[in-house]
Amino acid sequence: MGKSGIVTGIFLQARLRSQRLPEKALLKVAGLTIIEHAMQALAGVKADVYALLTDKHSAPVFKAYTAKWGFELFSGPSLDVLKRYCMAADHFGVTRVVRATGDNPLVSAELTGLNLREHGNRHADLSRFIGGPLGTGVEVVEAEALQRSCGESQDRYEHEHITTHILRNRQKYSVHELTCPENCCLAGARVTLDTEADFKVIEAVYQALYTGKPIHIKDLVLWLKQHKELWNSQQKKIKAGTSFSSRQ
Repeated sequence: MGKSGIVTGIFLQARLRSQRLPEKALLKVAGLTIIEHAMQALAGVKADVYALLTDKHSAPVFKAYTAKWGFELFSGPSLDVLKRYCMAADHFGVTRVVRATGDNPLVSAELTGLNLREHGNRHADLSRFIGGPLGTGVEVVEAEALQRSCGESQDRYEHEHITTHILRNRQKYSVHELTCPENCCLAGARVTLDTEADFKVIEAVYQALYTGKPIHIKDLVLWLKQHKELWNSQQKKIKAGTSFSSRQ
């Protein structure tokens, strides 16, 4: 437990029945699955609870991975992800949530730690960085704000995309958006995993930079700037509707 009774939980959401890219969390790069890279990175953030939040179908598969990386496993509703988060916060006694997603193996522990510090200083309901490569950031959100938004919203989209109700109702919630530090900024770059083009970029990044430890965002941004043609091509393929259909 942190100061003033705050209990911080790293909540990593993932499930295997993703509509756009089924079982993408289990794809392997540099010897580890995508979900393992995310857990490895997030383990470098100081918190009280580390948990992977999934559904009942996916939980048995993820169990071996969470045990290996020191994460708890929590299963809840498949599509009502907001409710899943609220249930997990109650279960673990968490008051402050770091929301991360399992399709972001290059999530930055450095930015996450900075986000947590700024969030505490600002006394916000929700804090996030803007301007960094898509897939490197997280959201820090108060559990009380999640519970309140869950009770207020009847919108299915807002329950699937859990902070949408908060972001749409800024007159009722305090939202703090921070600009990334200059050496971590690269708006337009994409290292999240939804398509075949995404996976090829992520493979190239790990082949160039991975040494067994999470890749620092400053090194990632520098590499992406030096290989701009790679992610420019990626964006064109995504706009053209290229999908990634293989399963593992």
